[in-house]
This record gives sequence, structure tokens and C-alpha cells, in this order.
Amino acid sequence: MVTRPISTTDKLRAQSLNRTGLEHFDRWEMESAITLFQEATRLDDLEAEYHLNLARAQVRMGDYELMMKALGDYIRTETDEKLVTRFETLFSNAFDEVESRLTAIMPQHGLRLEIVGAAIQMWLEYRVTIGKAHLDLSHPEEWAAGLDHTVRKVNFEEASVEELAEWYDTTEAAVRSAHADLVDMLDIMPCDYRYFRGEDNPLDKLVEAALMLEDLERRFQEA
Repeated sequence: MVTRPISTTDKLRAQSLNRTGLEHFDRWEMESAITLFQEATRLDDLEAEYHLNLARAQVRMGDYELMMKALGDYIRTETDEKLVTRFETLFSNAFDEVESRLTAIMPQHGLRLEIVGAAIQMWLEYRVTIGKAHLDLSHPEEWAAGLDHTVRKVNFEEASVEELAEWYDTTEAAVRSAHADLVDMLDIMPCDYRYFRGEDNPLDKLVEAALMLEDLERRFQEA
């Protein structure tokens, strides 16, 4: 934590580091982004945005302990009370309305607890990753249905959109909209390692095939 007055030079340097960190963040170069955001917070510990960006990068790396620490620093420095209240809920041990619906409905329709946990993880990561962007929580059933739909698709446990809309008492359009927001914000792919809970992930075979092709290409060039 900074214990001395923050100089203009340090403020400008921190701003530059934060901008560069966001560029790395957008390219999914998370280790570089984290290093840059950490240095920005060291130079200017009072700028809330730097702490939040650090938390956003850490959650993408799956480092929840450091993510929560960065969020704590963000809450300490954020002046917008609505944002503070929103992020403070992430420290609660109680389920929010979205999580309550997931834990009540998903097991009723054949999903293992591991997959329910993946949906809750996805919801946590989404709420951190969107940063200060507006989050409409007035219809938790829509988010719950979208999360259920998305995590099912990742794990080959698909149900129809019509069924999901009925289970969560919402509309098919709302399910599709929430699903699209989740996929876009978290850059979710088929069989995504973050949320896949099966024993054998098909992506492993694709990685093995890519490595084999790379080795064959190397041998061919050597010959």
C-alpha cells in the first residue's frame, strides 16, 4: 500500500500501465496483464479501477484468493456506493437469487452437483469480469436459465431452450440473450476447461493432434 503522497509522475505512469494492461487483457495475455495492473496499483493505490482490473485478470487465471484480495482493495477505494454494494455481495456466504435458483432447479433436471458448481463459478466470473458495466439483476430467473443453458452446452448435457424457459419461468428469448452475454463476456468455447466437468475433455485430443502435427512439420522441415 502506498504510504506517501502520490506524485504526478507516478499517477501518469500508473495510467499508462493500466492502459497497456487492458490491451493484454483483451488479448488474453493474463500473466502480462496481471503484472501491469499490479505495478499500476503499487504506484497509485488510491485508483479503484486498477484494483478492479487486477481482479478481472486474476479471475480469468482462476486465482480466486488473489482476486478476492484485489476486490477488497477495489471496494476500499471505490466511491460509487452502488458498485460497492454490488461487489460486496461476492464476499457473502449466502447464495444470491440467481445461485438459489440454480441449486434448486438444476439437480431436479438431471445435472450433477459438479455441473451446478460450474454454473455458480461461471456466474462469479461473469460478475467480476464485467467490471463497472451495468448489471441488471431485476430478473434473476433469466440469468439462472442462461447459466444452466450455457453450462449444459459445455458439458454435452443439453436441454431445449423451450424446456429451460419453462423450468425457470422465463422466456426463450431471455434464455438466449443471457447465454449470448455469458459466452461473449467470458469467451466461452465448446468443452471449455473452466466449466467442463466430464472425465475426458475432447479438447485434449485436439491439443494432442496439434502437437503431433507440429512435431511432424518440424521433422519434415529437418529432412
